[in-house]
Amino acid sequence: MTDLSDDRDSGHLAPQSDAADVEELEPHLPSTAAAVHEVIRRAGEKEMDRDGMALMWSAIAGGITMATSFMARGLLHAHLPETEVGFLFEAMGYTVGFIFVICAGQQLFTENTVTPVLPLMSEPRLSKLWRVLRLWGIVLAGNTIGGAVAAAVFAWMPLFDAETSESFAQIGLHLIGKPAGEMFAGGIVSGWLIATLVWAMAAAPQARLPLIFLATWIISLGDFPHVVAGTVEVLYLVFLGNEGLVAVLGEFWLPTLAGNVIGGTLIFALVAHAQVRADVEAHPSDRGGSGAGKMSDGGMEKAKGAPPSGAP
Repeated sequence: MTDLSDDRDSGHLAPQSDAADVEELEPHLPSTAAAVHEVIRRAGEKEMDRDGMALMWSAIAGGITMATSFMARGLLHAHLPETEVGFLFEAMGYTVGFIFVICAGQQLFTENTVTPVLPLMSEPRLSKLWRVLRLWGIVLAGNTIGGAVAAAVFAWMPLFDAETSESFAQIGLHLIGKPAGEMFAGGIVSGWLIATLVWAMAAAPQARLPLIFLATWIISLGDFPHVVAGTVEVLYLVFLGNEGLVAVLGEFWLPTLAGNVIGGTLIFALVAHAQVRADVEAHPSDRGGSGAGKMSDGGMEKAKGAPPSGAP
C-alpha cells in the first residue's frame, strides 16, 4: 500500500497508518479533497484484502438488513394518509435500512462502486481490477441472497396484516413496468448519490447519521432505483407469484445495476480522482522532494528523494 512521504521542513511525519483520518492527512496534502481521497483509497485497499467468506457473510447480513427499508416504508404507507405530507414521511422509512447497514459496517454493493475503485484508479493494474471485480461479485451476490431471504420471509410468513401486505405489494410494483432506459437513468442518480455519501462521510464522519438520512431520503423522494433495496421489493412480488423472475431481471435488476455502477464509478469516482490528481500535480513539492506526496501513474507516491517509510 502506498504511503505518504514525510515533511522534513515542518518536522512532522505524514501518517502512515490505515487508520489516519482526513484531519491527520490534510496538512501533508494540497487539499481537503486529496485527504478524503486518501482515506477512501486506504479503506478500499482494506476491503479488497478481506477474506472472501467474511465479505460474503457481511454482504448477506447487509442484504437482510436492507429489508428494514422496505418494512419501514410499507408500515408507514399503510398507516399514513395518501397526501403529499404523508408521502414525505413515508419516504423517510426508506432511509432506515441504509442507516442500519452503514452504521453497522455491513457490506453494501453501491458503497463499493467508489471505495475500491479509487485504489484501482490510483494504481491501474490488472491485478487491482481483478480484486475490484472479486469484491463486487461477492458483495452483490451476498446482498442479493440476503435480500431474497428477507423478501421470502415477508411474503410467506404471517407477519403483517392484509393492509400492510398490500402496501408492500404497491411499493414493489412501482419498480415494475417502467422502460429500461428510465430505470437505468434513475440508477445512475442513486449510484451517484451513494458515492457522494461515501465521500461526505469520509470528510465528516461526525455527521454520518444526517448524511445517510439526507442522501437516501432524496433517493426515495425521487424514486431513483437502488439495486439492493429494490431487490427486496421486487422479489417480494416474485415470491407472491405476482411477477416473473425474468421480467424482474430485465425490467429492474439489470438496468438498475448498470446505472448504479456507472453513477458511482464512471461518474463520481472518476471525476473525484481526476480532481485530486490535478490538484496534486498542480502543487508539486518545492522542498527538494519531501513534503506532500505526488500523484503519478502508480498512484499517490513518495516524491523523489524522500526516504523510505519509517526512515529516521
